[in-house]
Amino acid sequence: MWFTSVYLKTLRDFRVGILGWGLGVGLLMVAVLSAFPSLVETPEARDALVGLAGSFSWIAEPVAIDTPGGYATFKYGFTILVIVLWPLLVGSRMLRGEEESGSLDALLSLPRSRARVALEKLAAMWTALLAMGLLIGLLAFAGGSSAGADFGLGGGLLFGLNLALIAGMFGAVALLLSQFTQASAAAGATGGLLLLSIVVDMVHRVVSNTEWLSRLSPVYYYNLSKPLVTSYGYNSGAMLVLLGVGILLSAWALVLFVRRDVGGTAAIPAWLRLPQRAVRPGEALPVNAWSLRSIYTRSLATIAMPTFWWTLIIAGFAGWMVIIVKQTEEKLAVLREGSPLLSEVIAKVGGGDATTNASLLSFLFVFLPLLLMAFAVTQASRWAADEENGRQELVLATPQPRSTVILARFGALATSMVVVGATTLAATALSSAVTGLKLDQGNLAAAALGMIPLGLLVGALGYLFSGWLRTAVDTGLLSFLLLIWFFISFIGPELNWPDGALRLSAFYYYGTPLLNGLPLLSTLGTLAVTAVALALASVRFARKDIGR
Repeated sequence: MWFTSVYLKTLRDFRVGILGWGLGVGLLMVAVLSAFPSLVETPEARDALVGLAGSFSWIAEPVAIDTPGGYATFKYGFTILVIVLWPLLVGSRMLRGEEESGSLDALLSLPRSRARVALEKLAAMWTALLAMGLLIGLLAFAGGSSAGADFGLGGGLLFGLNLALIAGMFGAVALLLSQFTQASAAAGATGGLLLLSIVVDMVHRVVSNTEWLSRLSPVYYYNLSKPLVTSYGYNSGAMLVLLGVGILLSAWALVLFVRRDVGGTAAIPAWLRLPQRAVRPGEALPVNAWSLRSIYTRSLATIAMPTFWWTLIIAGFAGWMVIIVKQTEEKLAVLREGSPLLSEVIAKVGGGDATTNASLLSFLFVFLPLLLMAFAVTQASRWAADEENGRQELVLATPQPRSTVILARFGALATSMVVVGATTLAATALSSAVTGLKLDQGNLAAAALGMIPLGLLVGALGYLFSGWLRTAVDTGLLSFLLLIWFFISFIGPELNWPDGALRLSAFYYYGTPLLNGLPLLSTLGTLAVTAVALALASVRFARKDIGR
């Protein structure tokens, strides 16, 4: 049955993603809802929680924070949007990835029109997202029932639907961008737009009279619906906006796909094109270009543009967080004086000790390694795709040892991550100097540069998995691994999991460098695992048949 149509075949390919992301995010909601009663055991603890939420209102509007649904909605304001990683990767590779591998040529040789093939694949993605939303909604309802929440099954299902709509909209963005560029570049650009949307949505909660700017962000319309808060409910207009924008962008992408050459790109609008200078005959073929002197330099040139955008995203996010922390620190300084239970509540929420600027920024800095690891996922996907697309065959036709090829590519990725870490350090130090936020510069360097080993670990694992797995499976497995690590590190402490369970997450070994400095042994251990994974990947690449 699953091979009777493009729609069913594509939906079958998404089965792991549906179960993995649906159950993963759903269990995340179960955990946070189940932990809520322990946070409000006394009226004083409830009051302290409400006051604390007001100080962190830049995350999301704190509505009915003293109820299970309100607390869960606020607790994972923008964090739960990690689910967008799945449609981001799927949308960028849905058509472009198969074009790059050549499998779309075979599919289009069948008596099926381009429009039908693309439409069935798009329908499969939306069906998968709705299935994820269904699982998330059912598990949220189950978690709410165990915590005595006042929202019913309808509220849980609407919560899942709202997540599916925002995820589908960004999947449509990735699909549209993939009509103009490669799959990996489309995924990276969509990830940047997601982070930009989150920041733009925050602006009106930080700077007054800027709600008009936040209305430009899709995340703003996502936050207008809070189905888990019965006193707030959902905003049907906002949900229709997300659905309408997703449909509009998807239709635009399908029109471009139908009209362009397979393997080609759609023409960029004239007002977005960079001016082109005349090329002299001697420059027509870049035979002496620096990027062609070795595989390493060629890899650097290839990864330069993605590195620029991801550096801008991560460093910009870090600088913005410093500004946020400065405002939050001032609010908490007042709140602590009247609430003796504040430190205990903050520890349960996940922020740690609130008496220092570093503890507040440390709560937010844990998202930087996640972003860098997401960048590593896109580049590992690119490495796997090059083999499927036949590019590795061209490289290996030259007198280059296989070990040199894989190590040079990984070396270029490592160089890019160092650039990202160093720029993030500079941006954070500059923001702290401008805002007057006092930080230990040594710990700040440890926090910015300490995320590099985690990015290298994900990259090495991606190279290793590509020795046996296809690009789509490799990318899906890496992104799912990030979700599992995220779940362990952010939910495990709330559920009082043992230290042995927390050690299963790579985020555990990042520690809290802003507070405690660089965890040297953990960092060396991460680098050692990275080296082993890269060595195994090199051995596998040297011995395998290319394309298998």
